[in-house]
Amino acid sequence: MDQDSAHMVAASKVPMLKPGVIENGATLPKTIIVEGVMTEMPITTAKEKAKRRLEDAKKLLEAVKKRFGRNEATKKTQRNLLKQQYENFTAPSSKMLDQTLDRLQKLVSQLELLGEKIS
Repeated sequence: MDQDSAHMVAASKVPMLKPGVIENGATLPKTIIVEGVMTEMPITTAKEKAKRRLEDAKKLLEAVKKRFGRNEATKKTQRNLLKQQYENFTAPSSKMLDQTLDRLQKLVSQLELLGEKIS
């Protein structure tokens, strides 16, 4: 092994830190400029970062529930629409059998998700 190879091997064994990160997990102060105003962000510990991520995750989950969660009135409306589609389901002769079956299975699955049993 020549001298250059030995240096490369030795250098590859040195742990690398991410820029701006101190070993205990805190970050160095950052300066940001927003609309021409320079603001220095404080040092943040790893615990503070984890707490902020948890708060952000809670806010995101709340927004997802608000957007996609259904109350009883919307569930009832959706269930009624799906039942109507199921009752009026037809299989046009121009469609392939597997496409027709897929459409029917999708309707039945959606109804089952809303607690409606098909007999």
